[in-house]
Amino acid sequence: MRKSTRLAQHHNLPTELRSAQVMIRVCLRLLVIVAFASFGGIGFARSLAALSWMSAILSAVAGILKRERPFGVVLNHWDETLVYAALFCLTHDLDRAVPT
Repeated sequence: MRKSTRLAQHHNLPTELRSAQVMIRVCLRLLVIVAFASFGGIGFARSLAALSWMSAILSAVAGILKRERPFGVVLNHWDETLVYAALFCLTHDLDRAVPT
């Protein structure tokens, strides 16, 4: 019985690692996007919105090419797409709400 429990634990390990890798990838890409947006000539909010929109499209294309399932058990490019799309909506709406 102990062997089957160990195997089950090791079997779940790759999915947990994969989700952690996706979270780290998202955080690193967000840092790069924020860094590039801070140097944008059209303003931080507009640059951040444009870069997050492009990142969402790129992640969706990667999800399509890798044939990943949306809303799966493990985090993947589709979840990354949702993060960037939410960031785009937030920055786009906030940029429009604040008068310049």
